[in-house]
Formats: sequence, C-alpha cells, structure tokens
Amino acid sequence: MPGIDKLPIEETFEDSPQTRSLLSVFEEDADAISNYSQKLFQAMNRIYDAQNELSAATHLTSKLLKEYEKQRFPLCSDDEVMSSTLQHFAKVIDELSSCHAVLSTQLADAMMFPITQFKERDLKEILTLKEVFQIASDDHDMAINRYSRLSKRRDNEKVKGEVMEDVYTSRKKQHQTMMHYFLALNTLQYKKKIAILEPLLGYMQAQISFFKLGSENLTQQWEDFLTNIGTSVQNVRREMDGEVDVMQQTIQDLEQASDLLYMPDPDPSQVPVNRNLTRKAGYLNRRNKTGLVSSSWDRQYFFTQGGNLMGQARGHVAGGLVMDIDNCSVMAVDCEDRRFCFQITSFDGKKVAILQADSRKDCEEWIATINNISKRIYLSENPEEIAARVNQSALEAVTPSPSFQQRHESMRPTTQGRSRAARTSSVSSAGSETASPALSVLSLDALVAPDTPIQFDIISPVSDEYAGQAKAAGQGRTNPFGESGDTPPEESEDSILHQLFIVRFLGSMEVKNADSSDVIYETMRQILAARAIHNIFRMTESHLLVTCECLKLIDPQTQVTRLRFPLSSVVVCSSHQENRRLFGFVLQTAEGRVDGRPVTVCYIFESNNDGEKICDSVGLAKQIAFHSEMDRKATEKKDEQDKAKEKQQEELSKQKQIEKDLEEQSRLIAASSRPTPPAPSADGQFLVLSKSQSEDSDAGQEGREKGESEA
Repeated sequence: MPGIDKLPIEETFEDSPQTRSLLSVFEEDADAISNYSQKLFQAMNRIYDAQNELSAATHLTSKLLKEYEKQRFPLCSDDEVMSSTLQHFAKVIDELSSCHAVLSTQLADAMMFPITQFKERDLKEILTLKEVFQIASDDHDMAINRYSRLSKRRDNEKVKGEVMEDVYTSRKKQHQTMMHYFLALNTLQYKKKIAILEPLLGYMQAQISFFKLGSENLTQQWEDFLTNIGTSVQNVRREMDGEVDVMQQTIQDLEQASDLLYMPDPDPSQVPVNRNLTRKAGYLNRRNKTGLVSSSWDRQYFFTQGGNLMGQARGHVAGGLVMDIDNCSVMAVDCEDRRFCFQITSFDGKKVAILQADSRKDCEEWIATINNISKRIYLSENPEEIAARVNQSALEAVTPSPSFQQRHESMRPTTQGRSRAARTSSVSSAGSETASPALSVLSLDALVAPDTPIQFDIISPVSDEYAGQAKAAGQGRTNPFGESGDTPPEESEDSILHQLFIVRFLGSMEVKNADSSDVIYETMRQILAARAIHNIFRMTESHLLVTCECLKLIDPQTQVTRLRFPLSSVVVCSSHQENRRLFGFVLQTAEGRVDGRPVTVCYIFESNNDGEKICDSVGLAKQIAFHSEMDRKATEKKDEQDKAKEKQQEELSKQKQIEKDLEEQSRLIAASSRPTPPAPSADGQFLVLSKSQSEDSDAGQEGREKGESEA
C-alpha cells in the first residue's frame, strides 16, 4: 500500500498553528469518511434487511464503489490502487446483482459486523476524543490566561501555586488528549480501508459459498483477485498494528520526557537555557497600545524566518511579518504588570515590540536567539556552531583574568593591528606624540582603580562644567526634561560635521590612566564581566550625534539631550579589537577633585555600526575643530593688528591736529605782540595812559595769552 500521511505526535506539545491546520484537514477527512461509511452501511443494511430488494441494494453498492474515486477526500485522494480495486469490485458486484440471494447469517457475520463495528466504535471514538480535546484545549487557554495575569508581587504565593498547578494539570491533560486524538485519527486512515474492504471481502466470500464456487460469474481469475485483496487487507492490518505500536511507544516516551515541560516556569538546573539557537518558535504575549496610557496583551504564535520575526494567530493559515530583526537590539525590560518581558528595537529605532514569554528560560532563549540573528549568524553554513563559538568567546571575554598582561598577550593582535588600533585612537589633540608605556610594565591598578563603582545607566550630565553652564543659564525657563531654555553658544547648528549613530550605553567608570587605548579595553572587560555576573541585560538606547563642538547623547523618543561631552575633553576613542560593535572613549573633565587632579571617566557603548567608524568620525571632528581653532586664532590676530594700525593712524592724525593748533596759536600771539599807536581822542589829541592802566593792560594781555596756550 502507498505511504499514508499522518499527524506528527511529536509536535502535540508545541501545538503550533501549522499542527492545528493539519489537524483540521484530518478532522475534515474523518467527517468525509463518516459520511461515506454511513452511506455504505445503509447500502449493506439494505442487503441484509431486504431480500426482495437485494438486487437493487447490490446495484447501489456497486454504484457507490464506482463513485469512490470522485470523492473529495483531503487525504489519500490519489490512491490509484484503492480506486482500481474498488472499480473491480463494482464490476463483479454489478454482474452478480441479478442472482444474489441473501444469506442472513453469513452476511451478518462477514459483512455487517465489520462495518457496524467501524461505525459504532471507531467513528464514535473519534467524535468523543474530539469533544474531550476541545474541552482540554479551552481549559488550557483559560489556565494560561490566568497565569499570564499573575502579579509580580510575592504576597500571593498561594494563588500563584494554585494557578501554576492549574497550568500543569491543564497542559498535561491537553497534551495527553491531543496525542491520543492524533493516534485515533492516524489509525482511522487504516481502519477506513479495512472497514471498506473487509465487508466487501466477507460479502464476496458469502456469495462464493452460496454458489459453491461454481457460478459462471466467479472464475479462477476472480478468486485470485479476491485472494490478493485478502492478502492486502492483512498487510494493511499488520502495517496499522506496527504503526500503532510505534505511536504508542512515542506517546510513552514523550509523556516521560515532557513531564518537566508541563510546568510553565521549569527549574533552569533541570532544563538548561540554550543560547546557541538561530531559530525559535513558540507562543508569546505581545503588548498593544490601546490608548495614551492603556495597553492590552494578545497571545500569538511567533517564529523566526531568516532575519524576520513572524507572528501567526491561531486559526490563520500563514503568518505575517512582525519586524525585521537584522541588526536589531533586544534586551530584557521590566514591565509593571507582567513578568519575563523583553523588548526588540529595529535597527533604525523606529519600531519597538514588547513581548512576554511564559518562563525565564524562554525569555533568555528568545533574547539569545534574536541576538544571534541580529549578528547574521544564520547566513553561515553552520549557524549553531558559529553561535556557540561566538558565545564562548563572549564568555571568555567577560571572565576575569589573573593579570592584565596575560589577558592582553592572548588577545593582542599583530604589529599591523596595533598600528591600526593606534590610528583609530588618534583622536587626542593634534600634535601630541604617541608615547604609551609598554604593556609589560602596565598593571591592572595602573589603568583602573580597584573597587571602582560602575554606572550602568545614564543619570546625570557628564561634567561639572556643563552643570555650571546649565546653572548659569537657569535664570531662564527650564523644560520638564531638564534642558535649559538657553542653548550654550558652542552648540550652534553651524557645525561642519553632523553624524548620527544608534548606540546603547553599557556602562562607565572612573579610570586612572588615559595615555593609551588599553584602558578602554580593560574597562570593556570589567563592565561586561559585571553585567554577566549580576545578570544585567537592560541597555539604554540613544542617538550619538558627533559634531565639531561636542558629542551628544539624544533620547530617540523625545529628542531630549541626555548627555553632552565637550569634544575638547575627549582624550582617547577606540573600538574593541575583536567585537567591532563595542567602542568607548575616555573623557577628562575640566575641573578636578579637591586635590587638583582631573577626573578621568571611560564610557563604553555598543553600536549597530562598526565602532571604528564612530572613532574615525570623532577623530575627524577633532581635526576639524583643531583647524577651526587655528583659523579663529589667526583671524583674531589679524583683527588685533588691524585695530593697532587704526589706533596708530588716529594718534598720528591727532598729533597733526595739535601741531596745526599750535602753529595757529603762535601766529595769533605774534600778531598780538606788535606795538600799537596811541589812539586819538575825539578832539584829535592823543590819550596818555597812566602807569596803573598800563599794568592792567599788560595783565589782561598775559591772561589772554595764557588762555590761548591752554586751549
């Protein structure tokens, strides 16, 4: 007999929409079988009950057999052997319909009993299992819904235990019922053929016995045909028995292996987390906003397909695209009303999805799988092997080493790589020489102070200088997001360079040395190790704006500036030598501690792009700023020279004017010092001045000369 499609019992626990769709096809086939078997039963019952209508009933049976190939069976519709066999039966029954006699005893035992047993036992069993499975499925959905609505508080342990026990019981009941239901539907495909062929075989044997094998219509050829059909029926029965044994053994194995999986939140020590997956599927709850502050959760079946996350509701034939997860970011989030939540942000930051898993294990596996897909590991030939290698490298990168020298000797690239890293970190001020001490002399304490606290989230501005500026500008209005109403003059929009990158803040810590990029590598190691030890997955995503004046961290949702780093304070910037998405820079504040030493802080980020590109952008910004500063100083110097020349010209003009005034005064004095003839009187006589009048006249002349000289 040809191969028979069957329902996969192994996928009953997952209960995916594809499995449900396949189940609906089998249920439709069972309904078709039931309808056809009912008609066949009625036809054979007419043979048994009505001797007078035997010929007509036999003719109807022959007609039904001829119509078998026209039936629309969803399964096994191309079974040519079965169709040809029934065609042969229809032919011989049609030939014998005129001379058949009813042998009630033989027909009752050989013909009516198998078809009745199939109708009353097998088909009713299918209907009963279908109703039980529907009830179990509804109970499981209700239990999962109650479990998903559990509060995060710990004061409802009794309610939590009852809900988890309810989930365990309903999930186990659904799984077991579904497996037995699948077994019955798979077995029905064999019983269908037996229930159709065996009564026909009994009918023909009864006819052969009645005519004592001497009828003209029954030749040796027909006997051989019937013998072959009997052998085929026995083969189908043996095949069915073997398949039933295999499926029953599979059910037993799955029941034993799935006992731990019935619990919604299994113990991680018994069911470990697999972080090397590049494909995953399962049910998740997705949060949908229904208003400004309200939201609802919808349960759907999610699965990954290449670099896409797909979603499919129960009852739908195919899934739809949820979002593109290539170069995306994923992290665990803390929701107020749900547990085990994680957030996926697209590469451009425009699309965000918040999902809830059923357990912590599922949540961590989804995060690890999406991280692996985001790195495009699925495009390689052996994605799981490469994912395991990448995760092992990340684990080794966050494992504390006995000494910085041993770690760096194992991770140090060749001389060319060293020069390339030095070129990347050349964002220090122009003209500074690269003079870093040998790594053999460096120790861990020379780079990072022991017991230095690590900041994992963005809290406050980066330096007191900017805080002082904000305080000075605080006389104006300040918005609720903490930005002052006045913009600092250096944050003008006339900057030549404007480059925007999507970054995620990993952490920052104070360092002791800022001479080389080694301090950035050591800070990366300590921050990643601390995140791994304390299970910190949350990262603050921001937009990093690189200009010729400063570096800004901007909130992608509100466009509010979270932090501002003056470009002159950035000492070193470098990317990780192996994981190119990690980069960091060292910032030296303008004001130091009480003891006078400057405060040096190292900031570490993860980006969607190559970190070296960001470092090159920062280096380009510093070069542009340096040349702009040189041009500004040259312009100021030229302006000072022009002002000096103008001042000198003014002084010369003033000196010439003074000399001209003096010459005019000298001329007036000379004119006034000539002797004047005595003035004649009215009668023509001359007046003679007395001595006192002459002195008064001389004193008045001297006063006038003195006043003119002072003028």
